[in-house]
This record gives sequence, structure tokens and C-alpha cells, in this order.
Amino acid sequence: MKNVKVNDDAILVREYIHGDEQALSQLINRHQHRIYSFIYSKVFDKDVAEDVFQDTFIKVIRNLKRGKYNEEGKFLPWVMRIAHNLVIDHFRKNKRMPKFENNGDFNIFSVLSDSDLNAEKQIIKDQIENDVKELIKELPEDQLEVLVMRIYKDMSFKEISERTGVSINTALGRMRYALINLRKIIEKHNLVLTN
Repeated sequence: MKNVKVNDDAILVREYIHGDEQALSQLINRHQHRIYSFIYSKVFDKDVAEDVFQDTFIKVIRNLKRGKYNEEGKFLPWVMRIAHNLVIDHFRKNKRMPKFENNGDFNIFSVLSDSDLNAEKQIIKDQIENDVKELIKELPEDQLEVLVMRIYKDMSFKEISERTGVSINTALGRMRYALINLRKIIEKHNLVLTN
């Protein structure tokens, strides 16, 4: 049954792009409760949630009309990501977004470790993971290698040292610089990795 709904979304998106305004109304009516609830759960303010909800669909309409929607069958996750980004924009404008402190405990991957996720958080977590995988490609090769072994392959620094032929201290140093550089890359791209 769920697949029918997803396919319905794709059909409605196509119909809207081809001029059927009613198709968009159906999409909004179908998903408005989940999207609004998600926004409200982040801002805890009815007026702000309504503003962000409206801004979300203004952006959805603009992107659809410009042909910038190409995530066939993934309408709801796409809209949720737009809503998430607008919530972040709201917090940035109001300077209420929590910032990571510049200390040795910084771990970008801590945002990925919540095992008790609801559907909306799972969508955002998946997007964050994809963003991080793209961002780490900008790291120098030696730092990327250590980071992938440590985070994605769960190797110890001793194993990394043996595999790469460098000392444990060098492996630790590369990991540290990888995290520092990843933080700079995140700031350069103006991303906030929270859910």
C-alpha cells in the first residue's frame, strides 16, 4: 500500500509540472500533517512553524517549476529536506543554532549515532550521511584513508597503523587533521549537520 502512495506522489508531481494545479493541492493535503509536525517539533512555535511550512511549499513550487526536482518517487523526503534547511535558516537568522565548540572533543560523526529515530529523523540522518560521504572526498588522500578505516571500517589505530605502514601516532594525527579539515569543509559549504 505504501508503494502506491509513493507512486501516487510521483504521478501528482508529474501532473503538477505539466500544469495541473490541483495535483499540488493533493500533495500538500496528503503530507501537510507530517511536514508541519516535523517543523513544529524543531521550532516549538505555532507561528514560526506555519511560516516555515508556507516557505517550504513556496520553495517546493519554485523548484518544481524550474525543473529542479529529479528525485523520482521520493517527494516526501525531498520536501522534508527543504523544511529541515528552512528550519536551520530560521535558527541562523535568530542566532539560536547551537554551534560546535572548538575543542578536541569535536566529532562530526556523533550526529549520526542516534539509533532511536522516527521517520523524519531517519530521512534527515540519511541525507546527513550522504552529505558527509561527499564532503570527506575533499580531504587529502592520507587523511581520507585513515578516516574511512576508522569510521566506516571500525578499525583500531593499531590496525590502521599496520595497514598503512605508519606509526600509531601518525595515524592518530591524520585522523585529528581529517576531523579539523572536515569541520573547515563543512563551514566552507555552510552546512549544519544536525537532526
